[in-house]
Amino acid sequence: MNTTAPASLTESVTPIAAGAHVLAAAFPANQAMLALADGTVLLVEKNHRLQPHGAKGILVAASDAQGLITGGDDGCVMRVSADGVIDPVATNQGGWIDAIAAGAGGSLAWSTGKKVSVRDGKGQVKNWTAPSTPQGLAFMPKGYRLAISHYNGASLWFPNLNSAPEVLAWKGSHLAITASPDGRFVVTSMQDNMLHGWRLPDAKDMRMSGYPSKTKSFSWSSDGLWLATSGADAAIIWPFKDKDGPMGKAPRECGVRHSKVSQVAFHPKAMILAIGYEDSCILLCRLTDGAELLVRHAVKDEGRISALAWDGTGKRLLFGTEEGAAGLLTLP
Repeated sequence: MNTTAPASLTESVTPIAAGAHVLAAAFPANQAMLALADGTVLLVEKNHRLQPHGAKGILVAASDAQGLITGGDDGCVMRVSADGVIDPVATNQGGWIDAIAAGAGGSLAWSTGKKVSVRDGKGQVKNWTAPSTPQGLAFMPKGYRLAISHYNGASLWFPNLNSAPEVLAWKGSHLAITASPDGRFVVTSMQDNMLHGWRLPDAKDMRMSGYPSKTKSFSWSSDGLWLATSGADAAIIWPFKDKDGPMGKAPRECGVRHSKVSQVAFHPKAMILAIGYEDSCILLCRLTDGAELLVRHAVKDEGRISALAWDGTGKRLLFGTEEGAAGLLTLP
């Protein structure tokens, strides 16, 4: 454990009064935006607040190059552009929006109950009924394909094909899901405090255990060779550069503290990881030498860090907590 107090970047942080649980942070079109659980989308630099779901709350959110996509308890999926234009993506979906994902070319996916819907960049929507309620959605990096986590495994679905999705089976409840940037691996977090993965060329299983709590945040390094995860008192970072991925290899750890990690976000260009904790502290950790920089002190009663996002240049880091505190770090 690093016992030396890290150097501080706290004076480079501009506080933001979000005012409600921050669900997501993003920089579409290089504009800082926050999605809040009370139904607000905040355009940070314009200090402009929008209510894409009217008086209803936002449950989930994702972002792409054009805007922030929100799913609400009104059964609607909405897109808020970086200049504040609200565009309905889907309405009256028959229930709460449980999960959402954004992919390349304007593609979007969302789920309501067991129904999974995918809309391509031209606006065409396809639907599929999962074997159980989906917990996580993630677009594969190559091709128009969606990874869906659910009870007893995950499914890989090509919406434009009439064939049934490919099933990746493993007993238990699978929660969040992510795919490696090269498309060779799919990884899920599980209810029983572990990760499960599949090497797609041969569907070989991988088990990554030892977490004291559930992993809710994933982030891939810019070179696609490392996967950072939350759920422990340090960021746990698994190696994926070899054919077998992390199989038989120990993970790296950084940012060891007395509080569990709640969010992770790799810098878009450098081997630097932003780490948010349950006590609202934020550190930057440089993986090349383990050096740490303090972004935010822990503040009592401000809740865990619930959102972290870098801009495309890696010059700004946007964050928020579950109690409505937020901030924007601008690197000197």
